[in-house]
Parts: sequence; structure tokens; C-alpha cells
Amino acid sequence: MKKCLYNGKLILEDRVLEGKALIFSETIEAIVDEIEIQGRTDLEKIDARGSYVSSGFIDIHIHGYAGHDVMEGQVEKLKIISESIPANGVTSFLATTMTMDIKDIKQALQVVRQVRSEGSLGAEVLGAHMEGPFINPAYKGAQNKKYIISPNMDLVKEFQDVIRLITIAPEIEGAKEFIQEVKERTDIVLSMGHTNATFEEAVEAVQQGISHTTHLFNAMTGLHHRKPGVVGAALSTDVTCELIADTIHVHKGLYPFLLKVKGLDKMILVTDCMAAGGMEEGKYELGGQPVFVKDGQAKLEDGTLAGSVLKLNEGLKNIHTYTGMDLEALVRLASYNPATVLGIQDKKGSLAVGKDADITIFDENVTIYMTIGKGKVLYEKH
Repeated sequence: MKKCLYNGKLILEDRVLEGKALIFSETIEAIVDEIEIQGRTDLEKIDARGSYVSSGFIDIHIHGYAGHDVMEGQVEKLKIISESIPANGVTSFLATTMTMDIKDIKQALQVVRQVRSEGSLGAEVLGAHMEGPFINPAYKGAQNKKYIISPNMDLVKEFQDVIRLITIAPEIEGAKEFIQEVKERTDIVLSMGHTNATFEEAVEAVQQGISHTTHLFNAMTGLHHRKPGVVGAALSTDVTCELIADTIHVHKGLYPFLLKVKGLDKMILVTDCMAAGGMEEGKYELGGQPVFVKDGQAKLEDGTLAGSVLKLNEGLKNIHTYTGMDLEALVRLASYNPATVLGIQDKKGSLAVGKDADITIFDENVTIYMTIGKGKVLYEKH
């Protein structure tokens, strides 16, 4: 039976509709006046109770959740992550790998391939974000220096069908050739991150084919008026930029500035969440390294920030709170923009007829009431 959402504020790409009903199966079939669904018995009706109704959230940078890590390389663990994050409004995501032994990365990518093929009961696995091992040790962050290697195409060729996004330090040896080959042979998105590049090197990399920036400000050369660094290059070129909006990784006072400089269409909210997401404080693992979570912060033993425990809906709430901008306008940072980065905006990212019925219902505090993936209810708040 087809479903129908009514009594909600439908957030479309360019406007908000009230008094309308959204009819969907696996895909969105129609947006009609609410009066048209009265008396229809062929529809399963869902009352949105005056809440916002938007396209489902897409997290293109998440390492783990609910006690599990993508790098565990186990099908059931990835499925648990997938089934847990719809509570945060997420309907699809990129399972994100880390700098570990190549055999561990391959195992994790194989699991991503399998779960994407089989499907899961939760958020859709769109593929993998390969964060490392082609990074600069100077800005390794919480990545393990021992396993950092020079870029090579062998790993990419073997998992070309799975990898959707690669984070790379564009200044390291072999990176230029790698970027060129990836651009010529694949449709994988290339992102600069964990990088010690100068402004000039970063701008050149963008001209070569880098189109994205991994967690802006974090693990990269910062902005200085005489050395603009990777941050300067990211802000002054046309690349899209990830932001971990937990108020820890980047100061909340910069949120309005970033949206002014980059515009609403170039910023992407991500969580960079690790296994401790949705769990109590304590000791966890990230990419095989011990991480200690306390006071909402995840850190290695030496104090280095090690991912986050952020929920994507909380990131959206933080951006809303500290910019004062309308939620309706900001939703795209967690939906349409990430879909566009991956080139799937024809299927996902906004409420439009013909697109997947990936839907999130939430209130003005971005408390999630219901999450729907391809027409199936993945989460409902009780």
C-alpha cells in the first residue's frame, strides 16, 4: 500500500509547502492538496503533526556508531551502524574507512560492497569514503602514522565500484599522478584533507581535479594572512567543504562566516562520528586505536581529537542556533548538498516527484520523530 504524509511543513528545494500531502511508495509519487486525500482508503496515512518534513539526511563522513566501527570489517557490525543512525534522521551514508593495514582496508571495503549489495534494514550504504592512507603524517590527526603510504591505483581499481570519495593530501609524492588517473578512469570524488599543502599547492590540486574538502579547518594548514594554507584555498575556490558542527572541532562563531563565504550550496554537514556515537562515555576504538570519550569529546591518549560523537541532526541544530538562519534553508547542508557532491541529486537530496522516498520528520529543535528510507519506516520516536 502506498503511504501518504500530511499535516506537515514540506521543505522543498526552493520553498516550504503547507496544506499539502506527500504520496509515496519507494519513490515520491505526488504532492497534492490535503483535501484530495480525504476519504481515500488506498493510502496508509501518516500525520506529521505540524512538524517539518524534509528529504532524509545523508552523512558522507561517518566511521562508526552504536559501539561499532566500519574498520571492524564485519557485515553485522556495519548493519548495526546502518540500523542505528536513522534515529538521527539519516537515510543514507558513506561508510568511512581509515588509515590501517591495507588488508584491513580491503576487508572493510569488501564488507561495504556486500552490505550495499544485500541492503540493510536501516540507512542505505551508498559506498565508502576512503579517508587515508594517502595522507600527510604531519596532519595525520587520529590516523595511524604506521600505515600511511604513497598513493597507488591498485586499491582503487579493485574497489572502484565501492569507493565514492577519497581523502588525499595533494602535496605528497605521487599525488598529482594519482589525482590525474582517478579523474581519467573513475567518477570517484577527490577531497583534500589530512594535508600540509601550501595555499598554492592546494589551489593547483583543485585545478587538477580535487573538488571537495574533508572536515574544513581540521587536519590541514590553517588560514594565515601571509600563508592562506589549505583553508584559504578551500574558502577561495569552488570546492565543497565538510563541516563537523559539534562546536568542538570548529568554533561556533565561524559558522555564519563560513556560510557567507562559501554560500549555502557549498557547505556539507558531516559527523565524522566514531563507535562511541549514541553510547555512554568511556573507552572505544577508532581505526584500531584506543579513544577516550568524555564530556562529548573523543580523544586519543595524547589529546588529539579522534572523530566525534556528533549526531547529524544535532549538527543541523547547532548551525541553526549559531547562525540564526531558517531551518528550511539549512536542511540542504545535510541533504541536497551531500547528494550533489556524490552526483546522486537526481535520486536523493530533496522532496521531488520521482526521487527516492527518503524522508525525515522533525521539529524546530531538530528532534527526529520519524525517518523513512525508500518508503519504509526506519525509525519512529515513541
